[in-house]
Amino acid sequence: MELLHGSPDDLSGRSEREQRTYRFLDELGIQFDRTDHPDQPATSMEVCQDVDAVLGIHICKNLFLCNRQKTKFYLLVMPGDKTFKTKELSGQMGISRLSFAEEEYMEQFLDIHPGSVSVLGLMNDKEKRVQLIIDEDVLKEEMFGCHPCENTSSMRFKTEDLTERILPALNITPVIVHLEGK
Repeated sequence: MELLHGSPDDLSGRSEREQRTYRFLDELGIQFDRTDHPDQPATSMEVCQDVDAVLGIHICKNLFLCNRQKTKFYLLVMPGDKTFKTKELSGQMGISRLSFAEEEYMEQFLDIHPGSVSVLGLMNDKEKRVQLIIDEDVLKEEMFGCHPCENTSSMRFKTEDLTERILPALNITPVIVHLEGK
């Protein structure tokens, strides 16, 4: 793996969702670095450690959740080294019970498959069915790391670009929470 700057010169062989992500960031003028790792998809936080070393950051944990009735959906972005406690988030959000949403909803709403969940997938949620929740510790970091909607590449850009350019372009106001993860 190596550190690369900006969108790939050659997008052939990349999925439409990944190409769409690069076009979106380029249209906004977001500068980013990336690394490609097609032989080692980032399917777990352990694999992300190698990616972290190349990018010089910590890739966030992205969890796709829903309420018991499967009528409300959430994307939680939190530090990768924190433990997710359902009860802790449920209490802060005032939701009686949260669980992991089924793959079909992830694909339908965000056009993302498991292992590739990314805040950038919200650009595909035209009907705004998914509420973004961000742990406040993520916002304290200078750089933000995620996938370009495919887990065979990873990227970093300024957290400020996420909060001040990307989310406003998507008309998204996140809910900020404080998770202890203990």
